[in-house]
Amino acid sequence: MTASMDNNYQPSYEEAPTRSCLFRAVGLFTGDMHLCREWLVVIQLLDWILRGVAQVMFVNNPVSGLLITAGLFLQNPWWALNGLLGTFVSTVFAMLLGLNRSDSGLYGYNGTLVGILMAVFSAKGSWYWWLLMPNMFMSMLCPVVSSALSSVAIKWDLPIFTLPFNILVCLHVAATGANHPYFPEVHSLKIFTHSKSIQWLYCTSFLNLPVGVGQVYGCDSPWTGGLILLALLLSSPTICFHAMWGSAAGFALAAPHKDIYSGLWGYNSALSCIAIGGVFYVLTWQTHLLALICALFSTYMTALALPACTWPFCLSTLIFLLISSEIPLVLHIRDSHTFRHAWELRYIRGEGVRRGSGKKTKMRTSHFLGR
Repeated sequence: MTASMDNNYQPSYEEAPTRSCLFRAVGLFTGDMHLCREWLVVIQLLDWILRGVAQVMFVNNPVSGLLITAGLFLQNPWWALNGLLGTFVSTVFAMLLGLNRSDSGLYGYNGTLVGILMAVFSAKGSWYWWLLMPNMFMSMLCPVVSSALSSVAIKWDLPIFTLPFNILVCLHVAATGANHPYFPEVHSLKIFTHSKSIQWLYCTSFLNLPVGVGQVYGCDSPWTGGLILLALLLSSPTICFHAMWGSAAGFALAAPHKDIYSGLWGYNSALSCIAIGGVFYVLTWQTHLLALICALFSTYMTALALPACTWPFCLSTLIFLLISSEIPLVLHIRDSHTFRHAWELRYIRGEGVRRGSGKKTKMRTSHFLGR
């Protein structure tokens, strides 16, 4: 009887190592892929660049960055090239300055946006090689501005988000203008108009969600937005969910159809929803609701005709991060999103946060100063 029972339980012990290997294999490509930091220097630099591309969406995963880069090349190879150059210059200059956290892409994502948006706003069109000079100069300034702002934001335990990108791109646009002989800027946002080959796709409202997410990188292609959502899903389903939720919330105030289809009302709200609901607060139903409110608030700021870029996202999210809540389940994570997955696991197991405590957690604040 005992022998037969042992034989019946034998397969479960044999399958356990197989399942364990499968989980470890999946873990190599999900989360923050921390094992990549042990590779060779050249591969590490590529890893840091891809992480910088992905960190725009609060994701610390090089495979996610590779998918996003593929989406950028699908939209416009010239924009993608400028974005990679900006990421590379910003990351390398941060290393030369001895700034920490450059290996997680935290000093590269502003360079990504600077490079892409400078190409997007240029009236010279694609493959204007002289544009690489101001691109490299502004990208070099990204870690400088980021470090300066971080030294101020630390006083309130706040991240800097994309404030360096907003400051530097607005300075570039203001300094050059539309009549500059070498670096003229576009008069309007005509660069976001859709091509006729995909115009018919926007008859389906469902495609507005990836377009709104893609506009974080200045891209209006639903295929690019779909690849970005796939990259988010690979690293963190929570971030992917809040990106779609925030993008949908941004359409609530975009009454004209052309504004809805362009996605310009969805990208700020998507970033705000990710930051509040998927990164800087513990996952509870209260924080999900708070993320939706922040996304709508960001959309209202967009309606105020604030300057381009991500000013509405930065201002609205910083306001919501300064909330002092007495609700026990509304807990602010004073930590970098690079440790988000480990924190979620500890929270689910009851090891990270005690539900009965209303105090905000403060853990290793220095890890998120670059953000």
